[in-house]
Amino acid sequence: MPLTYELDPADTPQLRAALCALWADVTNADGAVGFVPPVTPEDVRPDLLAHLAAVDAGRTRMLIGRDERDAVAACAFLVLNAHRLKRHWCSVYTVMVHPSLQGRGHGRDLMSAVEKAGRETEGVTALRLTCRGGLGLERFYTGCGYEEVGRLPGAIKVAEGDLRDDVTLWLALT
Repeated sequence: MPLTYELDPADTPQLRAALCALWADVTNADGAVGFVPPVTPEDVRPDLLAHLAAVDAGRTRMLIGRDERDAVAACAFLVLNAHRLKRHWCSVYTVMVHPSLQGRGHGRDLMSAVEKAGRETEGVTALRLTCRGGLGLERFYTGCGYEEVGRLPGAIKVAEGDLRDDVTLWLALT
């Protein structure tokens, strides 16, 4: 069953709790979303609150996907550029699909919804995202139309002795 996507939903305590739970579940399933397992919803809460403050300030857009029971099952954030020479593109962060739904096409649907949100954001002509190397994420994103445009070898330290590439991808919307 497809997810239903909503751009810039109202920030409620229920949404915050659901997003914290999603973020922890994705991380604990070895998802590359800024943490390494194990984490709790409270561990990710400060980062979520920073994202939500940026949404509230108009610097970021939030996209959520809900399942047939109206539960939050996917999420991504589009961060607008404040620099006058870069306002024509935004960065995509914290792309997540609940682990129980992965492998069913929901990730591609989420990225299509991200692309649509980018196209609907005034003045935005491209999307940039980064991902952790070594997990096959580059293949997923290139399959969604993104082009790898840069790579910083060993720039992400997952653990002592475990360095991963920081891969930059780009999607032109024009």
